Amino acid sequence: MTGRLTNSPVEQYREHLSRGQLGYQADENGRAVFFPRVTAPNGFSGTLTWKASAGHGTVYATTYITPKGESAYNVVLVDMDEGFRLMSRVEGIAPDKVRIGMRVKVRIYPAEGDEGPYPVFDPVEAA
Repeated sequence: MTGRLTNSPVEQYREHLSRGQLGYQADENGRAVFFPRVTAPNGFSGTLTWKASAGHGTVYATTYITPKGESAYNVVLVDMDEGFRLMSRVEGIAPDKVRIGMRVKVRIYPAEGDEGPYPVFDPVEAA
């Protein structure tokens, strides 16, 4: 990228989400970079380019939280097939039933009110 930055990497990430895509960056060797940044981190090389994930991943870690007087929810780390990891939650399944190694597919919640779009995951049925 040359010249002045027109949109910040976070704005570009949100634009992908607004289009229903989970965007991520890759270095000149095709290695995935996430969370979005202006320049390649140490150990990566070249200009970062934007790509759209196919949306499939595997639960790397999971826990669930039960706030007093509220419904339980899970928090997961998902390893995306493209080689990056992100934190989110798995929906459509009881929070205590999410398992490490579970295959999941991204779903983008649209922007609502002051909250921008964000990714969540649904379990993928075993074939």
